[in-house]
Amino acid sequence: MANAEKPFIVPVFLPHIGCPHRCVFCNQTTITGVSHKMPSPEQVCRGIQAYLKYRGSRRTTAQISFYGGNFLGLEASEIRLLLDAASKFVAEGSVDSLRFSTRPDSISDERLDIIKDFPVQTIELGVQSMDDRVLALSNRGHTASDIGKAVGLLKKRSYEIGLQMMVGLPGDDDENCLRTGQRIADLSPDFVRIYPTVVLPGSVLGKWYRNGTYSPLSMERCVTLVKDLYLLFRERRIPVVRMGLQASEDLEKEAEYLAGPYHPAFGHLVFSEIFLDRAVSLLASKKPPLQTITIKVHPRNISRMRGMKNRNIETLKRKFQIRSLVIFPDPSIEEDTVEISEFRPSA
Repeated sequence: MANAEKPFIVPVFLPHIGCPHRCVFCNQTTITGVSHKMPSPEQVCRGIQAYLKYRGSRRTTAQISFYGGNFLGLEASEIRLLLDAASKFVAEGSVDSLRFSTRPDSISDERLDIIKDFPVQTIELGVQSMDDRVLALSNRGHTASDIGKAVGLLKKRSYEIGLQMMVGLPGDDDENCLRTGQRIADLSPDFVRIYPTVVLPGSVLGKWYRNGTYSPLSMERCVTLVKDLYLLFRERRIPVVRMGLQASEDLEKEAEYLAGPYHPAFGHLVFSEIFLDRAVSLLASKKPPLQTITIKVHPRNISRMRGMKNRNIETLKRKFQIRSLVIFPDPSIEEDTVEISEFRPSA
C-alpha cells in the first residue's frame, strides 16, 4: 500500500472541451468549478504560475496536467497553443513534463504526431468500463476495442499510461466491474484511477435518478467493490493513484450532487476496510470473549486501522467480544502488515 512519490500536479481544467459526446454521468462544471470556455495561452500561463507557488520543497518532480476535457479532441492548433504555453515551464525548469487526459477514440497516429515534439510524458484515458453495453448506456461513443487499440498506440510511443474506470454505471454490476478491472489489468497500464459514479445535477443521470430509472451504489457497497478492485490491481502490481472523486468546495455542498457514494476521504474508507478485513482474518481463529488485544501497524496506518470515527475498533470489539483493544504504532512493521497479540491474565 505504500505510495511511490507522487509528482506535484499543476492542473489546467478544460471541462467538456473537445468532447464529441455528453456522457450520461458528466457535468464537468460541477466537478471542477470551471465553465465551458477554452482558456487562452495567457490564462494558462497565469494559472500555472499561481499554482507553482504552492509547490513544496519535498516534491522532487512536477507535471502540468490538462484535465477534464478531451485533450486530443481539440483542434490541432489549439493543442499546439496549449502545449506550447505549458512547455515553456519545462524549458525553464519549473516543471519536469506535461500530461493530459483524453478519450480512447481520440488516440491515433495522426493525433499523436501533433504532440510528438512536446515534453508530454503521461497520457490518461477515460476507460470507465470494458463492457460495450455499459459504454453504450453511458453514451461514451466508443467501444472496449477502441481502448485496447489506444493503449497499443501509446505503448509504441513509450508514454506513461493511466487508465480511469468507474463503478456503478448504468447497466453495470459488481461482477461486471471486476471483469472490467481484470481486462484493464491485462492492458498493463502504469497506473489506474477508480471513480464511483455520483449523480450530478445537470447530467442525464440526474434525470434518470429523479424519475427512478437509475439507482446509485450505496456507500457501503461501493467501498467494498472498490476495495476488491484495488486488491486486484495490487496483486497485478499496478498502482492505484486515486479512489474516489477529488474533493472540491462544490462537491462539498449537498446541492451540488444529488446522490451516490461521494465522500471527501473515499480512499481512506477503502483502506480502512482492507485493514479491518485483515484484523478479522487474524482474529478468526481466536475464541471469544477476548480480554486485551493489541494490534500493531505502521504509524502511517493508525487512522486506517482505527477506521472513520473508530468504526473498525467498535466493529472488532463487538464481533469478538473484546474487552480492551489497543492500536499500537510500530515503524518496524511493513506498511501493509497487521500484527495481533493477545494478553491473557494469569489464572
